[in-house]
Amino acid sequence: MQQSIGTLQESSLHASLKQWYSKTGDLVETDVDGSVVDLVRGNLCIEIQTRNFSAIKKKITALLSKHPVRVVYPVPLERFIVRIDINTDKVISRRKSPKRGSFLDIFSELVRITQLVKYENFSIEVLMIKEEQIWLNDGKGSWRRKGWSISDRRLIEVLGSKLFLSPDDYKKLLPSGLSETFTVTDLVKAIQHPRRNISKMAYCLREIGVIELVGKKGRAYIYRVKE
Repeated sequence: MQQSIGTLQESSLHASLKQWYSKTGDLVETDVDGSVVDLVRGNLCIEIQTRNFSAIKKKITALLSKHPVRVVYPVPLERFIVRIDINTDKVISRRKSPKRGSFLDIFSELVRITQLVKYENFSIEVLMIKEEQIWLNDGKGSWRRKGWSISDRRLIEVLGSKLFLSPDDYKKLLPSGLSETFTVTDLVKAIQHPRRNISKMAYCLREIGVIELVGKKGRAYIYRVKE
């Protein structure tokens, strides 16, 4: 039997979301065709994924050949940074991060598995959450965090959700009043979101058939919503 991340290795966030999402009758950590699936609801296989979608691409592709699959992905609308001294286990500080997530953040991960969206039995549910990110002063973190490492993520609250069942659901994320043809720059201005994320959004929407390339102006690609 193929093993996945077990309960002793999974993050607090993963474990909490699995408990929050489960319903009476769901099977937990169940073997399905040689893969351990977080939740099984009837014939639906549900994977809680808090990190890189590339890590589950092969697993999801195999499951889709016989089962409907749903990936549940949390996006922190609100995040609190909790610094803990590794020597005393005491909380040094707790502050709110200025960064706020949105449903558009799904494209940062969807870009890795766009071909799976074309499966009729594949869906993604994005959960907007409030979380705590636990930092430890162990000297192993990045230079940006001055050596502080992220040891865990903890769920505080689920604030909302959006289910994406088909390409049409992704189309609804496009801003209203968009011109017949548009560029990534036009999307950035309309949505007021970082360009790197909007570029991934445009790529994903093109790959799954929501928008199509119709031309180029200078170095900018010109798109329109596909009929």
